[in-house]
Parts: sequence; C-alpha cells; structure tokens
Amino acid sequence: MSKVIIIGAGGVGNVVAHKCAQLPEIFSEIILASRTVSKCEAIAQDIEARHGRTIRTAAIDADNVAETTALLLAEKPELLINVALPYQDLTLMDACLAAGVHYMDTANYEPLDEAKFEYKWQWAYQDRFKEAGLTALLGSGFDPGVTNVFCAYAQKHLFDEIETIDILDANAGNHGYHFATNFNPEINIREITANGRYWEEGEWHEVAPMSVHQVYDFPVVGEQDAYLLYHEEMESLCQNIKGLKRIRFWMTFSEKYLTHLKVLENIGMTSIEPIEFKGQLVQPIEFLKAVLPDPASLGPRTKGKTCIGCDIVGTKDGKKKRIFIYNSCDHEECYKEVSSQAISYTTGVPAMIGAQMILRNLWKEPGVWNMEQRDPDAFMEELNLRGLPWEVIELPLEG
Repeated sequence: MSKVIIIGAGGVGNVVAHKCAQLPEIFSEIILASRTVSKCEAIAQDIEARHGRTIRTAAIDADNVAETTALLLAEKPELLINVALPYQDLTLMDACLAAGVHYMDTANYEPLDEAKFEYKWQWAYQDRFKEAGLTALLGSGFDPGVTNVFCAYAQKHLFDEIETIDILDANAGNHGYHFATNFNPEINIREITANGRYWEEGEWHEVAPMSVHQVYDFPVVGEQDAYLLYHEEMESLCQNIKGLKRIRFWMTFSEKYLTHLKVLENIGMTSIEPIEFKGQLVQPIEFLKAVLPDPASLGPRTKGKTCIGCDIVGTKDGKKKRIFIYNSCDHEECYKEVSSQAISYTTGVPAMIGAQMILRNLWKEPGVWNMEQRDPDAFMEELNLRGLPWEVIELPLEG
C-alpha cells in the first residue's frame, strides 16, 4: 500500500520496524534509517528471521536537513516516522516539507541546550503543513499518544463533560541493574529532574521536582509510589478536552531509583551545562548516558508488567462518575514478540498505529495535529488488535 521511512534504530525504532513488517498490506515497503546503520542492519536481520520480510536500511544524519531531504526525494515515501531524538523533530519536519512527505513523531521538540519541552515550536508549523497539503501527527507514542486517545474516547463515549484527568504511568518491571533508565537516559533524566507542573482552572502551577507524591492502587500491578511530573500531552489536552478543570501527570519510581538519581544530581552528573575535560567541552549528562546500560539492552533481562492509563472524573446523563482506562503490558511477552521490553513496545506499537491512521486516510488532513484532535475509534480498535488491549473500570468517587 505505502512506502515509509522510519528514522531511529533504538528500542522504539526496533518495535516500529517489527510491527510495520507484520502488516505488508499497509506498509508495503519499509526503510529503516539511522546515523548508525549497523543498528538498522541488526534489526533488519531479526525481522527477516522472525517474519520472513526484507526491509531496507540507510545511513542518515537526522540533524542535517539537506541530507534528510535528499533521502526523502530519492525514495519518495508517503510518510516519515520519526522515532529519533526529540532534538531532531524540527529538522525532520523541515525535510518533510521540502520533500512533500507526511510526518509523524512520538515526542515533542526539545532544545538540545535547554531542559525544556513544549509544543509551541511544532505548532508553529501549522500553516506550512496546511499550505503544503501535508499531515503532521504529533506524539503518537503511549504517553503522549495513547493517553491522548484514551481521553478523546472518554470524551466521545463515556462522559458528557470531563472535569479532571490524572494520567498515571507505572512500570513495575525489574531489569536487575542497580540503576538504569527505560528509554534514552539523557531525555529520561532531563524530564524527571525538571520542575513538576500541572494545569488547573486555566492556569499552570509549578512545583519542585518529585515533591508531590501519592500511592496509587493500579490494576494488575497494585499499589505504587507515583510522583507528579510535567508531561507534554497535558499541554494539548487542556485545550482540547471540553469542560476540563484540572489535568495532572504521575509516574512511578522506586525508592532505590530515586536514591541513585539524587546522588547523581548532587554530584552534578545530571547537568546539561558543558564542562571542560581534557580540552573538550562535555555535558555531564552525556557522559552519564554513555556509562549507563543502553535501554535497548534491557529487553532480555526485564521481567514484570506495566500499567498506564487515565483516571477520569466527569458527568454522564447528569450523574458524576469516575473511570480508569488503561493498558497493561508484560515485559517478557513483548520481548518474545519483537526483541524489546515493554517500555519500547508501548511507544512503538502506537507509532505504527498512528502511521496506519495516516496511510489508511483516516487521519490524513493537512496541518499539524495532536492525537486527541482525531477521531479515536479506529485507533482504539487497532490497539486491541496489535498488542495493547485496553480496559475501562469504574472507580469510587473520592470524598
């Protein structure tokens, strides 16, 4: 049906390539590109062994607009699936505009030299994508991504009006290391050491990093320590969910993880301020990334489950109600299927589904779109079919 280029060959890129390869009727030709082409080749070999499907590989510097544009013009894909680093979102959007290719990513743009991420830079591309007749779909991972679609589904089918949303992300898996991050260490640590933020009654409120805590009783994985963070999907959801009064994001961390993180922070290893070392400027967090385990290597040693969902309160037919809509994944089952643990799986599968929505013309509309701005139904159906089944449970109202 369509040719796609996937840029990024980490854990998520691996999952996206595997899941696209499972659907030749939609993804008729797949090219996997990365700065390190050997990673692409290893994934391609695994896909051929598992699925009997041949995908092509290419070397690409995703920071180079001209080089990426040249690849797109030569290959003429219908869609670029960006699962590279968030720093590269804008250069890849520029390349798509130059080459006339639809665009999709899983995380919003973040400047390399500032620990800050927000949608303003990508939303500024709205007119250019509209005028070019191209679709740009932002944040088609799990959170952001599936969580946005959960909220859109709840707004369409489960509530007349939504009052509060709490997005909760629990990873109850164990990889056996003293300290490791489940996705890119640099992005992960920058995210959780930043100030927390939440939106309430039309205003953003800021709190110190990891200073707001609750014990949440999740389905499947039970009670977990959850901490309030800022996460990008709140920025669009607070604009697109009618009647919303408050939205917060929570992620679970063990005491052991937080102790290691605090030590690293206290000695300056999480800093993005360059220091001079042997005549070179080095960001401490970049060095830390180099010595920590590669998240892509965690798959064969990670056991346990994830649980990610949205705790939503609102009204339906004049009555107040509260639900939790969620997915739970098993790390070992994910690894058996695609050679990646559940954190990569829960991001990579929605990326493939988002790509489907564009290629099947269900979400193909010129402009720049967040996930909750599209009709959720077909996406929700695909989650059940492609390895991320979801459930809705009723919860008691608090207070």
